[in-house]
Amino acid sequence: MTIKAIVFDAYGTLFNVYAIASEAERIFPHHGEALAAMWRDKQIEYTRLRSMCSMYKPFWEVTQDALVFCCKKMNLDLDVNAQKSLMGQYANLPLFPENLEVLEQLQQQGYKLAVLSNANTEMLEGIVKSAGMETLLPHLLSADSVQKFKTAPEVYQLGTDLFGLPARDILFVSGNCWDVCGATWFGYASFWVNRTGSPLEELGVAPHGQGQSLTDLLDFVAQQSDQN
Repeated sequence: MTIKAIVFDAYGTLFNVYAIASEAERIFPHHGEALAAMWRDKQIEYTRLRSMCSMYKPFWEVTQDALVFCCKKMNLDLDVNAQKSLMGQYANLPLFPENLEVLEQLQQQGYKLAVLSNANTEMLEGIVKSAGMETLLPHLLSADSVQKFKTAPEVYQLGTDLFGLPARDILFVSGNCWDVCGATWFGYASFWVNRTGSPLEELGVAPHGQGQSLTDLLDFVAQQSDQN
């Protein structure tokens, strides 16, 4: 493969979505981690259901619906202030510690960088600005522009359209295995940031590379460069 551009997923890849657990724990003692995990799973489930049934809603609204459901499921009293506080975490999610340095190195090496996310544009702009990464990630591609969510091929197409490159020349990076599988099916070169040591999804497809952190991505990219 010849990597000319690199496209990153946002949540779970660049930003630690499970960090929401600390605020959830403050609001709902002894339930923070469970709520954060269930909320994330339900959020993704709702994106898939809406894509399959062509019943699109912006990711912000999908995320809010998932939160309301999960609190009902866990018998947690989600008042207006708690909902506002938890939803507000999406504008201030922390970067994984190594990510800023890795992105800076990739930019210095001349790679074109972009984010491709289910999040609507306002969410992406807010979190990238909060992290001070506007110059590192100048291109923010949102599923909102095609009114579908990943793993719909129309979403992955946004990366090839942006760079005017075939998918095989673009490396797609995600911390979500299902996302990496979808991108690989689409035709991207792919790298899975497998931070938790999870098994590969049983979907008959595998990423071209994987590692435990984004730092391992640097080694993978260097290897591909050496082979060319």
